[in-house]
Amino acid sequence: MHQVIYALVTASTTDQALSRAADVFDQLVGAAPHAEAVFDYYVTFDDDSTTVAGSARWGDLPVAAPVGSEDGQELLESGWQATTREFERNLERVREGVDDLDAAAIMRDEDLVRHACHNLGTYRGPAVYLYDEFADGVRHRERLEQLVGSNDHLWIVPADVHY
Repeated sequence: MHQVIYALVTASTTDQALSRAADVFDQLVGAAPHAEAVFDYYVTFDDDSTTVAGSARWGDLPVAAPVGSEDGQELLESGWQATTREFERNLERVREGVDDLDAAAIMRDEDLVRHACHNLGTYRGPAVYLYDEFADGVRHRERLEQLVGSNDHLWIVPADVHY
């Protein structure tokens, strides 16, 4: 499966933003020292060497954008909407499962209730769309506002990831 995720990094230029975001994405695919992979690989939107990922799959997205720019705001909103949509989807699955299933069925992970519980608690991986400079998922609005509000040099960099 493919999805677009976003790294929020401090930078002064597009090249610097791409470099810092590559550090984040490298951690998420296990390419950085002591990193545990949660995705198989990533492709940033400046890479036109593939026909199955990045722009070839999703169309043209900005390679990187200052968060305060129009492009940056659009990317940030897209990442946050995906985050909340995935959270709400998993929360609904948990609620329905708890209401409809007995403990044994939940233990067997019928209707993927335990999987949805895992997704609600995860800090990295397919249920998380926004990441900070340390490859930690941005999982609630207060953290997002803290990142955006405390940094005039914040950039957002999208990447297509496979899992």
